[in-house]
Amino acid sequence: MAEPGAFWSELARFAGVVADWGDGPALEHRERMPGAKWFPSARLNFAENLLQRDDDAPALVAVDERGARREVSFAQLRAEVARVAAGLRDCGVGPGDRVAAFMPNLPETLIAMLATASLGATWSSCSPDFGIAGVLDRFGQIAPKVLFTADGYFYAGKTLDSLGPMAAVLAQLPSVQRVVVVPFVAGTLAGRGLVGQAQASAAAAATTTASGEASASAHAAKPATPALRDSMPFADFGRPGAPLEFARLPFDHPLYILYSSGTTGMPKCIVHGAGGTLLQHRKEHLLHTDLRRGDRLFYFTTCGWMMWNWLASGLAIGATLLLYEGSPFHPDPGVLWRMAEVEQVDIFGTSAKYLASLEKAEYRPREQVRLPRLRTVLSTGSPLSPESFEFVYRDIKPDLQLASISGGTDIVSCFCLGNPALPVWHGEIQCLGLGMDVRILDAAGQPLPPDEKGELTCATPFPSMPIGFWNDADGQRYRAAYFERFPGRWHHGDYAALTVHGGVVIHGRSDAVLNPGGVRIGTAEIYRQVETLPEVLESLCIGQDWQGDVRVVLFVRLRDGAALDDALQKRIRDTIRASTTPRHVPAKIVAVPEIPRTLSGKIVELAVRNVVHGRPVENTDALANPLALEHFRNRPELVS
Repeated sequence: MAEPGAFWSELARFAGVVADWGDGPALEHRERMPGAKWFPSARLNFAENLLQRDDDAPALVAVDERGARREVSFAQLRAEVARVAAGLRDCGVGPGDRVAAFMPNLPETLIAMLATASLGATWSSCSPDFGIAGVLDRFGQIAPKVLFTADGYFYAGKTLDSLGPMAAVLAQLPSVQRVVVVPFVAGTLAGRGLVGQAQASAAAAATTTASGEASASAHAAKPATPALRDSMPFADFGRPGAPLEFARLPFDHPLYILYSSGTTGMPKCIVHGAGGTLLQHRKEHLLHTDLRRGDRLFYFTTCGWMMWNWLASGLAIGATLLLYEGSPFHPDPGVLWRMAEVEQVDIFGTSAKYLASLEKAEYRPREQVRLPRLRTVLSTGSPLSPESFEFVYRDIKPDLQLASISGGTDIVSCFCLGNPALPVWHGEIQCLGLGMDVRILDAAGQPLPPDEKGELTCATPFPSMPIGFWNDADGQRYRAAYFERFPGRWHHGDYAALTVHGGVVIHGRSDAVLNPGGVRIGTAEIYRQVETLPEVLESLCIGQDWQGDVRVVLFVRLRDGAALDDALQKRIRDTIRASTTPRHVPAKIVAVPEIPRTLSGKIVELAVRNVVHGRPVENTDALANPLALEHFRNRPELVS
């Protein structure tokens, strides 16, 4: 990219970013990667940019799997942020302090984040499905001063407790000076809204008594929950009527701390700056997604995935955010699509895995709901197969933009994503991100032509590069993570290829690439083929060290009633061979009842590979279902 400073300056002007820009250059030390510095003279506040709209239109619409619905206007949102910010200020929270959340995807979570950002403090969140060790591995590193938690949450028809795990976390988190409790379970069971409801806050206070007994309304038939130290209900926190104030701070002032999956050790605490996050999200919303004021933007996400942060930034455009909390398949596969119909969603965001699962469930939204306003479906989390492209256009809606997007927690944004002005080619991400100098390189660091697979890199600094890692004063861990493989370039760890259409195909993670006979194979190339078979619900592929080489081993989870007999194994191999190469065909196919995933839903090929080879998996607390690893241990099929 010839003039990155000029591009991002013009983008900031076009997007109407609110800031004091000063007289300095847009980019200092362009030649340093890492080390470049964006807008060194600028001062801005992230929350100020997201809270420009102040009227009675809905800013947030929250729906959960039990059918409860709440609405918060832009004016109410500003007032609630001001109230909670005053409470944080009274707790001594200011620039440089950390505020953490162990929260479902609720309006209160967004309110607390915006309040934190308004003060210049740094926000970090985990979803409530994280275990005690997983929370401590994250929050224990960053030492938050204030912590927000719900009393519990609902998932797949179950009511789950959060206060018990949080009591265990607080026993080992001495930095926390105040705990704020949101009565999600108590408020929902009582049929009340939560924001600003004094009665609901009383219900939250009742969930833990001085004697440590849980209230019956919140946790019926649950054991007594220890009282949380220094806690108070959300509705009682702060000062109603407080003025809304914004601390304008440097462009790269820490806004978010996000976390790597942690499946190979302690999670990396990735620190993102306010200005870079804002500019990237404004670009992606305005130009790549065509998000408009008044649109209704939905992304199915938890607060532990970066897509929650991406969704939140839609407020800067004046869009209404749809927040869904619960299982996307409870009480049935149509729950999100009925919500999309009722709420008139314009942009529907989800994961590639969800779309594949929806097709396997034989649910066809087009036959069940009317979606006249829906114009874009977004997909990320893993590569979207050509078959899922066909499913969306055939069974959801034929006249929309299907935008597969790819980036990650590392950059809290995308390297490649959609373009509403370009055609959609099945199996391809439409284009590279504007201002992102993406190159696909071979092992020697040389650029590859279209359709040649290699390493996804970025050759020029961009604003949403992390400030660094927490507790990495000399930057050594940060440099090792992204800049050692190709010095002077960002190495993202995706195995990818450019296309002749100017798009991108992601073939999987580089560290999971198979290498039979010295030929590099992306695991996504195999998944795309095997998961077209109706018997196969999902799959996971690894390379097993074998007789001085590597052989491909495919694990499959089958539909109920299906059996991995010789006939199905032959169909799997024939399907893979017909659409790829003989090198892709697995030497072994093994049926398993469950595929292990991270808490954000990504399959963990490296953890399975370690188990198959008898090596330890360092951090099973990063997994949503760690016991699933046992299905891969000491498999007799893999010893011959």
